[in-house]
Amino acid sequence: MIAPVTPFSSALAVSRSRHQAASSRGSGFQISWRDLFGVPRSCVHIIAISTAYRAARPDDSRARSERRVSHRHDPGPACASPGHNCLDLCSIVKPVRTNAGTTRPSANFSQLVFETASFAGAKPAIVERGREWSYDWLVGRAQAFAQTLDAAGIRPGDRVAILLPRGAESAAAFFGTLALGAVAVFVDDTLRERQVEHIANHSGARVLLASEDLLARQSRSFDIAAQLLELGSVPAQGSFAPFPRIEHDIAQIIYTSGSTGLPKGVTLSHGNLWSGAEAVVEYVGVRTEDRIGSLLPFSFDYGLNQLFCCVATGATLIVERSPIPQRIVDTVRREEVTILPGVPPLWLQLLTVSSFTSSPLPRLRKLTNTGGRLPVEAVRQLRGCQPQAELFLMYGLTEAFRSTYLPPERVDRKPESTGQAIPGAEVIVVDEELRRCKPGDVGELIHRGPTVALGYWNDPEATARVFRPNPLRPDGSPNAERVVFSGDLVFADAEGDLFFVGRRDTMIKTLGHRVSPDEVADVLYASGEVVEAIVSAEPDELRGSCIVAQVVLVEDGDLARLEAFCAAELPRYMQPSRIDVRPSLPRTSSGKFDIRAATRDDRT
Repeated sequence: MIAPVTPFSSALAVSRSRHQAASSRGSGFQISWRDLFGVPRSCVHIIAISTAYRAARPDDSRARSERRVSHRHDPGPACASPGHNCLDLCSIVKPVRTNAGTTRPSANFSQLVFETASFAGAKPAIVERGREWSYDWLVGRAQAFAQTLDAAGIRPGDRVAILLPRGAESAAAFFGTLALGAVAVFVDDTLRERQVEHIANHSGARVLLASEDLLARQSRSFDIAAQLLELGSVPAQGSFAPFPRIEHDIAQIIYTSGSTGLPKGVTLSHGNLWSGAEAVVEYVGVRTEDRIGSLLPFSFDYGLNQLFCCVATGATLIVERSPIPQRIVDTVRREEVTILPGVPPLWLQLLTVSSFTSSPLPRLRKLTNTGGRLPVEAVRQLRGCQPQAELFLMYGLTEAFRSTYLPPERVDRKPESTGQAIPGAEVIVVDEELRRCKPGDVGELIHRGPTVALGYWNDPEATARVFRPNPLRPDGSPNAERVVFSGDLVFADAEGDLFFVGRRDTMIKTLGHRVSPDEVADVLYASGEVVEAIVSAEPDELRGSCIVAQVVLVEDGDLARLEAFCAAELPRYMQPSRIDVRPSLPRTSSGKFDIRAATRDDRT
């Protein structure tokens, strides 16, 4: 049975009143998806938002927006949903039928920031280097980007590469690009010219939007087909109505490293963004009074999700760009961060900072980890030094945004698990014959649901290899659904919680055994001798492959003790043939360990 859809304008009025009442009491409140949309997530996974904000626009801007929309889309009938209080957008946007049988206007993801500003406009959306940027500012700045791109000839579906430092400007550029109906392509600002050129040219970007400071840092001019648009050419504020989109329209391309070493462009729809934001807000329990730390790049889906969670709830994003652990802890304490997301290398570094390990941060209420399995010893240390904070152990892949999470109440009992599927998704473990695995049997994880991406940009072969038909669909059903074959080997226990074993392409075959690098790394961490570790393989004529570990020792760590510990704790076939001590280990732009670079460095 499908629940009826509550008109968004009515639900939003209730949320506004709760926001005002909570503010007068000096306390916060949490807006749930049911509050806003009147339905649970499973009934309507994309809800387009009413656009009453447009009524406040100057007449000439409104008329220009209406002319622009009607020129590119045939106008549809007025919205007939009972009690629906949206204004002129419904008269110019062709209605879309939802699962509940009602009509709705555009599913453009940028509309979310407009609606949040309508009830939390003066609230800080982003705090960056001590300066606060309100939701009202974010909307006006996004409109300025949209206007500038529109004047430059950018049209719906065109790609816009965004080369800006993570923060308020890049957030506004993202929403402005989507408001125009164009496709946003974040380019990490730490990349070199060659990588920037690959992303801009491969995506077919019409424009590269960059700051003057970043351009001045480059050793040479970019060899790209895209028009260069400097940040200084964008006016401070603007006025622009989001262009109508449907949920299947492309919103973003995220470039992620592939097996060839060249980044692949994961193509996401507006529907993917809505569903991803909805799921994470729901299971993490994000509240409007939360202050969420932003430590990871927006070019990384996990890093961008912190922005989405804030905009979806009216929370505040606290941006810290420094990679120095002590500075991160200082910012978390000073800015009273309540939710802190991280990846394993970051947590391992924070666990070396005494002000983090010896003094709980009273406002910190949630920690989230993805981007790799967190060593069990690190899980226990995090729980011990910040006991007031719930720890979410998660697993995700860019091709499906987020797949699983382990509820905090099970972390102490199952510190190695990544839990079960996020709301609205299903994860299945299948064997080589594509049959569902029994509990305890290792197989490949496949993901199905509304967050599954559209495929890889301009790469049909890789798309066909990873995005495949659902192998467990009922006989005779249409071959329409695509699921993600993750390439990750996992198993489920009797309660359905998943445990990561390793990547298909990183399992080490040695002495007739298949060894997970993560299992070896866990023992290295358990020794207490290392801060960081990367485990990889080298060809070996006798063994097939030999196991090599690269480690950063703790301050008083000892290599001989580490080798003795491994000999005592690991069977012979799992023991590293060589342990190399390094001053540091390479990382990718998203903060993960760069195994490919570490292996390359080790062989040169």
